Amino acid sequence: MSTMSDTPVLDTLAAMTMDSIERCGMSEDMLILTRIAALVASDAPSISYLAHLGPAVEANVTASQLQDVLVAIAPIVGTARVMSAAGHIAEAMGVAIAVADAELQSQLDSGMR
Repeated sequence: MSTMSDTPVLDTLAAMTMDSIERCGMSEDMLILTRIAALVASDAPSISYLAHLGPAVEANVTASQLQDVLVAIAPIVGTARVMSAAGHIAEAMGVAIAVADAELQSQLDSGMR
């Protein structure tokens, strides 16, 4: 099987995500919060949370809602998974902020030329 893309894995994940969203009847915020709960349960790495930050912002998910999800699932998934997730979420947010800062700085630098 050959692919025409340079990023076949990312393309497949994006297609799976779009298919899931199209078939799901949940509101955007509930969908993202459910996905975050699944990430916590599977002890996902920071990059997985990073992929959900943009959609979470677009769906108006609040920090309070995120905290509520972590509190709600803690008795099921355990303290270690929730603490691990909190660290991964913080790391993902740090990366997102660093990328946004770099983009802003690039725009400012190109505007000064």
